[in-house]
Amino acid sequence: MNSILKKFANILCGTLDNKAQIEAEISEGKQIHPYAKHVTDVCDHRIINRPEGHPGIYILEESYYVKPGQSETEIKPLFFYITVKGDTSVLLHSMQVPLHMKPEEVINTNDDLVFDFNELEMRPWGPAEYTWHEDKQCFTVDHEGPINGISFRLTETLKEGELFVMELVHKDGVKLTPYNTPIHYIKI
Repeated sequence: MNSILKKFANILCGTLDNKAQIEAEISEGKQIHPYAKHVTDVCDHRIINRPEGHPGIYILEESYYVKPGQSETEIKPLFFYITVKGDTSVLLHSMQVPLHMKPEEVINTNDDLVFDFNELEMRPWGPAEYTWHEDKQCFTVDHEGPINGISFRLTETLKEGELFVMELVHKDGVKLTPYNTPIHYIKI
């Protein structure tokens, strides 16, 4: 695996949540962000019919959210294809999880989970370019694109042990994201 791709996967993969951020908000009197947890891993071994020598890696990110004041967990499996761009950048392509798959089954611990390369489709959102900054020891991205008629802007800083993720969503000029600061994930 290419060194910049390996560095990106090592930072992104694992179990991360924003429990510390939520506890701090609650102690200050108001929870602003949802509780969010990501369980992320490389899933190349789950891709069947992949052509020999096909570059890049596939990553499955299980995303679990509980909005402030609610107890129901929302599950969003996210599937990405990541390639290298030069010596200091990677491109993250958002993939469509095949519609016949149930979200609760698209998890890293499902030993029976398989993706057929011939069914894989990229979403029209990307690719998002993550750039490595040697001086700060982090990747950053600022990417905007349409998703189903909605404007979606992603700004992130990824460094060893933590991620700062801000997703700004607008529809018809109206901001739908209920907070103005990033979710701060810490690797568990």
